[in-house]
Amino acid sequence: MAQVEATTERIIAADAETVFDALADYAGTRGKLLPEHFSEYEVREGGDGEGTLVHWKLQATSKRVRDCLLEVSEPTDGQLVEKDRNSSMVTTWTVTPAGEGRSRVVAATVWNGAGGIGGFFERTFAPKGLGRIYDTLLANLAAEVEG
Repeated sequence: MAQVEATTERIIAADAETVFDALADYAGTRGKLLPEHFSEYEVREGGDGEGTLVHWKLQATSKRVRDCLLEVSEPTDGQLVEKDRNSSMVTTWTVTPAGEGRSRVVAATVWNGAGGIGGFFERTFAPKGLGRIYDTLLANLAAEVEG
């Protein structure tokens, strides 16, 4: 099994604290940011950053639906880590200042991919597909927080 990684980033015209707070607001803002690839969104514990337990289904392709139950932690300032209890998938959101009134948001997801030919296709296509999904989420985040 090889590790698969998908990373996307965006500069947003809002300060890092505002952007981070919106991302960490699972009980409110986060659900509004999710593109159509996400369904059955539900906060099961917490709702604001560290200690949150959130569920969703992620439909990456017409045939591939991942049932996710994510534990949220904040290991350092400006960082949210979502660990899926149902798989090896971990997404790290990092928000850093990027000049006056701007911030950089990086979403990096890693998981243990399949072996064999299926794993080859997963490593080839999954990062691009997940990148497009997160690009949409980050565009929605920018629309939400930019003044």
